[in-house]
Amino acid sequence: MIPGGGQPNMQQLLQQAQKMQQDLAAAQEELARTLVDGTAGGGLVKATVSGAGELQGLVIDPKAVDPEDTETLADLVLAAVRDANATAQQLQQQKLGPLAQGLGGGIPGLPF
Repeated sequence: MIPGGGQPNMQQLLQQAQKMQQDLAAAQEELARTLVDGTAGGGLVKATVSGAGELQGLVIDPKAVDPEDTETLADLVLAAVRDANATAQQLQQQKLGPLAQGLGGGIPGLPF
């Protein structure tokens, strides 16, 4: 309810929506530039993803490479990527969560 029983100021609402849209775009840009790491196998495999969840790099220690056991290496790579993506999702929640709440609920396509 509006204090005083008046109608909402449409210009003010539009300005607020535009500012929220700008804040969201800035947060998304910051996420795209932020890199987070995930590891597996005690650090034998390290995956780097952007805060937006895009895989940016993968480092595999030669000790993790066994030509007779490629399944374990594949599991380590998956685990490292999943670890990095979990960190990226936490970062997304921290950066975008408050903005989504300000919009009165979730934003389609975002996990919160």
